[in-house]
Amino acid sequence: MINFICGVVDFVDEGSLVIDQGGIGFQIFVPGSVMDRQPRIGDKVKVYTYLHVKEDVIQLYGFMSRDDLEVFRMLISVNGIGPKAALGILSGLSSNDLKFAVLSDDTAAITKAPGIGKKTAQKLILELKDKFSLDETFEQKYSESDLHPHTSSEIPDAAKDVIQALVSLGYSNTQAFQAVNKVRGQGLDTEAMLKAALKVIV
Repeated sequence: MINFICGVVDFVDEGSLVIDQGGIGFQIFVPGSVMDRQPRIGDKVKVYTYLHVKEDVIQLYGFMSRDDLEVFRMLISVNGIGPKAALGILSGLSSNDLKFAVLSDDTAAITKAPGIGKKTAQKLILELKDKFSLDETFEQKYSESDLHPHTSSEIPDAAKDVIQALVSLGYSNTQAFQAVNKVRGQGLDTEAMLKAALKVIV
């Protein structure tokens, strides 16, 4: 019904923004990633929205990208995960990190979100795993980075090899991905990237 709202930030509250659009103030609940950008009163913003209607409650949830909104829609399609829980998940994990956690069966990363237990995380992974593509997740992650054009097509393949090596050493896929993401873009071959990643892995 309401796909997005373009307007001016009129008020910033904990977990929500009030956007003035044409003299109407829309309160939009947003994840922590939006609040981390420190939106200020008077800023012009475009927020992609989801209108939640339930009994006597009508609420807008908003995101800065269509991908975040799409992942939010997928999350609330999982039985037992409502809008608030989905917002909590996306406050602790970016859309790409969540996709990677789902693809790598990393329940520990997902259960860090408030109100999400191990059983819910396992159910989320089971229901969403087939909806995400590892290659697309890698491509999107690196397209959002500051890699130079001539290295953007080379790094993902090397990164995948290094992640597989780290996982074989006992690290989780999420740990491996985060470590590789810290050292990517340095022109390293697979062996050098693996050594560098081992130095920074958490």
